[in-house]
Amino acid sequence: MTVTEWICRICGVEQAVAAEPPKACPICTDERQYVPPSGPAWTSTERLLAEGHRLVITGMEPGLWGLRAEPKVGIGQTALLARGTAGNLLFDVPPFVDPEALEAMERLGGVAAILASHPHMYGAQVAWSRSLGGVPVYVARKNLGWVQRRDPVIVAWDTSFEPVPGIWASQVGGHFPGQTVAHWRGADDSGVLLAGDACSVRPDGNVSFQRSYPNMIPMSPRGVRQIVDGFDEHPYRRLYDNFAGRIADDALATVRFSANRYLAWIAGEHDELI
Repeated sequence: MTVTEWICRICGVEQAVAAEPPKACPICTDERQYVPPSGPAWTSTERLLAEGHRLVITGMEPGLWGLRAEPKVGIGQTALLARGTAGNLLFDVPPFVDPEALEAMERLGGVAAILASHPHMYGAQVAWSRSLGGVPVYVARKNLGWVQRRDPVIVAWDTSFEPVPGIWASQVGGHFPGQTVAHWRGADDSGVLLAGDACSVRPDGNVSFQRSYPNMIPMSPRGVRQIVDGFDEHPYRRLYDNFAGRIADDALATVRFSANRYLAWIAGEHDELI
């Protein structure tokens, strides 16, 4: 019997290895994601590579690289490879393993650990770990039930820690209870926040918060405050979201302004304008 490492075409998250794909993807049927009218669809790394999909690696700043699938696969996130003081962290995982990108990552120092901000960004985390020699895949315990492909490489965690030296992981909640951010020192030691989609950089240079971005379900006031307080666990000047949206400087002040603006509208403080 032939088994396949199935990947959901809609969200790009790996599924259990099996002869047949699942009937549905639990991540996509949740209100924070969606299933298109055409229904669920499945693929595999082999099929994606045969279709011409590749991972493009781009330098974001010294010690930080982005990995994006072209053509787009799943949600289309930009994974981030951050250089710690003793090993690299792969944050928000690509949806498939590209052998050429794997070789390029090894030339950049390899990967010592894998961490995703939340279940939408799990990608092919187990497949990547296996391709990298079994490096640990850290999953917030509060989100562990969303893992579709179980494996001994997965390590559940609760309290803030360093998945690699020089990079701290912490749970801020909101979008998912175990929503995770990574605080990276940066090559200049000024502090960089890898925020996933705990917030999203918007066209005006500020950020916004949502329970569901594709379905435009807003975050509650408590959720926004909890997220922003969690961001403040370590100082930061720059911020990246999970689509490579970037705040280049004074990111902490920008986040606080954005949160206050959001909370004021949710509270009805500007209702005279509607």
